[in-house]
Amino acid sequence: MTGAQEIILAPLLPVWALWALGGLALAIAVLALWQGLRGWWLRGLAGLALVAALANPSLQIEERDALQDIALVVVDETASNRIGGRDAQTAEALAHLTAELQASALDTRLVTVGDGPRNTGTQINTALAEALAELPRDRLAGVFIISDGQVHDAELPLSIPAPAHLLLSGQRSDWDRRLIIRNAPSFAILGEPISMTLEVEDQGAVPPEAGNTATLHYRIDSGPRQTTQVPVGAEIPIRMTLDRGGINVIQFELEQAPGELTTRNNAAIIQINGVRDRLSVLLVSGEPNAGQRTWRNLLKSDPAVDLVHFTILRPPDKHDGVPADELSLIAFPTRELFIEKIDEFDLIIFDRYRRRGILPNAYFANIARYVQDGGALLVVGGPEFAGAESIWRSPLGEVFPARPTARVIEDGFRPQVTELGARHPVTAGLSELAPPDADGNPAWGRWFRQIEVEPLDGQVVMSGADGRPLLMLDRVGAGRLALLASDQTWLWDRGFEGGGPQLELLRRLAHWMMKEPELEEETLSAEADGQRLIISRHSLGDAVGDVTITAPDGTETTLPMHEHAPGAYRAEWDAPEFGLYLLQEGELSAAAALGPSAPREFEETIATADKLRPLIDHNRGGVVRIEDGLPDLRQIREGRAAAGRGWLGVTPRDAYVTTDLRSAALLPGWVWLLLAAGLAVGAWLREGRNAQT
Repeated sequence: MTGAQEIILAPLLPVWALWALGGLALAIAVLALWQGLRGWWLRGLAGLALVAALANPSLQIEERDALQDIALVVVDETASNRIGGRDAQTAEALAHLTAELQASALDTRLVTVGDGPRNTGTQINTALAEALAELPRDRLAGVFIISDGQVHDAELPLSIPAPAHLLLSGQRSDWDRRLIIRNAPSFAILGEPISMTLEVEDQGAVPPEAGNTATLHYRIDSGPRQTTQVPVGAEIPIRMTLDRGGINVIQFELEQAPGELTTRNNAAIIQINGVRDRLSVLLVSGEPNAGQRTWRNLLKSDPAVDLVHFTILRPPDKHDGVPADELSLIAFPTRELFIEKIDEFDLIIFDRYRRRGILPNAYFANIARYVQDGGALLVVGGPEFAGAESIWRSPLGEVFPARPTARVIEDGFRPQVTELGARHPVTAGLSELAPPDADGNPAWGRWFRQIEVEPLDGQVVMSGADGRPLLMLDRVGAGRLALLASDQTWLWDRGFEGGGPQLELLRRLAHWMMKEPELEEETLSAEADGQRLIISRHSLGDAVGDVTITAPDGTETTLPMHEHAPGAYRAEWDAPEFGLYLLQEGELSAAAALGPSAPREFEETIATADKLRPLIDHNRGGVVRIEDGLPDLRQIREGRAAAGRGWLGVTPRDAYVTTDLRSAALLPGWVWLLLAAGLAVGAWLREGRNAQT
């Protein structure tokens, strides 16, 4: 405890009056001097004594307790400061600095900076601003930052009333190689080439053996992994063509170079939405029927569909006396459609078509080849499908999943989703689109005609009269084929007996045939929701295995999948960090990007003091590389250089808190009066003695 003394005034008169009296006393002294009176100075002192008495001076004694100076230590614990042995350097520096501060009797305040939320990077300036707001600034003697210097909020202005120092982790020999996506499209037209630009960048002290080329691996979704050599330090144009609709995940990964600091920034992922430019659909109808308009309206309502529709009413060799001017003048382009340009169609629909001599067997054989090579065929069967002119009796019948028995059932029935259909993406959930009846079945409207077929292959997803197959789906080679054994979907479209999900069924059916990813039977996918991965698995099987998640750092996590709907499985997982996650379940694989592929922490990994230099230079602080040795601490006066060879400085603040305050009159009032009177008498006596002389 220390004390401080101070004289304070509590005037008995206004201040202006004291000044006036003081001026009068000074004037009297000057007048006495001018008149040659030898006691002039005593007269002046007497006047001042009177003025001092009226000023009422007192002695104030302040008891003070000295406050300990504070040193603020900021420790970088972000991901970039944990690579290459930097975490060990940080721990060593913190232990040494703590001991030095304790020896200097400084109060140490520790602030740790972790990985910022939402990939914001290292927020050291933000942490400093928050800590300074809670500290008494008049006690701050110094700020010490232990970091690799890769700060992502350096633009935040700070005013620190003490020297700031950086203890820099990392090694001068550190170097790193990273992969950068310069530009990439967010969507692409299927079948058309797309362009993107990559770059491989080396940072830091790159050794000669690193070379000027790098090995790049890439693949689309779960396709085969491909490898190529790319130059370092130059933009790399990439051209590729997507053939799969929906989200295409394109993965790029650099092979690790010997001695590089980290591989966390060696991978990148691009998600491109593959869209079809326009869908080409060929609709071939037989005799006019009510369902024909349903198909036409459905396809024509979609602006992305180019529809070619032909209705074949009569064979070319038919002679029925119809006047020539009432016949179509456009010949049916059979060869052009079914031979020359058949591969340009995404989907072919035969709606109640019968063999009438227009399409020879060679054309049907070519349609079968089109399906096996990856095309899509939908057959809507009416009574003609069960007869002698059925297209099943052509070479096209070889790819059908069922054969007609020649029986046509014309009793009312309600279509039902089969047990398998409840798991198939085309028909899953359809039953939920209508309220259930008394038996628990969806209250859909009835149909009144069904062609009896015997399944040969494929999957029965809907049944009709007496449980007979109504809708069958099959994969034929690389293509797909659907058989609808009824021509009365239009009853649902017209709302008969409440109708049914006709539009949704036909939309899903068409999209499944055109291989839309969301309607695949066996799929594994994941999407990010903040920092949570939502993993979805769809399967026609009774159970699925656990999913294995490979994190960006190579660690693996196994999660069970839980069935939340028939054939639909799900798992949720809170990912520990941003980056590229790989998923594997059985033979299925997928990738998901949580935030950017390489978090902001790993965009630049070489230790540097440049970003914190303005903050350090403001109060003449210093930078010490931990690998060069740890500094001592010295006390320096404010305004002087706060760093030197092997040492860093702190500024003593001499802060205190007042514990007691006492005051007492400097002199009693009667003493002031006695003093003034004595001085006045002294002046009179001196001047009287001089007058006698």
